[in-house]
Amino acid sequence: MAEITTNARVARVDMTPMVDLGFLLITFFMFTTTLSTPNMMKLNMPEKEVEDSPPPISETNTLSLILGKDNRVFWHQKNFNELDTDLLQEVNYGIALRKLILEKRKEAKNPDFYTVIIRATDDANYKNAVDALDEMAITKQDRYVLADITPKEKQVYEAKMKP
Repeated sequence: MAEITTNARVARVDMTPMVDLGFLLITFFMFTTTLSTPNMMKLNMPEKEVEDSPPPISETNTLSLILGKDNRVFWHQKNFNELDTDLLQEVNYGIALRKLILEKRKEAKNPDFYTVIIRATDDANYKNAVDALDEMAITKQDRYVLADITPKEKQVYEAKMKP
């Protein structure tokens, strides 16, 4: 009987296209991640030079905002020692708060030194603080302060929140 000889070839997988695809994916992801830039809010800071005397701050030249729970914000223009529940008034975020800031700045004795004091309670959340800072940017309010709530303001706020 005659022998049949076959040329048996071993199958090989060519990895060159797979390596090309890997490098394409790596360059794609590197390129797309460098295009995205983080969004940051500009925070106004005082200049490095310290003034000899700070500007006078009066009650009519300031607006105090108290950020509370359930996305509520209260405001007053009184010395916190004279504050009571009748003087602590509520305003909504957005257009109402924006109008309040602009109106009180117009009524201020010295609009150049008009200051908004933002005080957050323990019940407020981060979104409330960001919304208040956004209103400062929208109204172009350059003089604002993030401060701790005073014990008297906290007491009046808690009395106002009781049903």
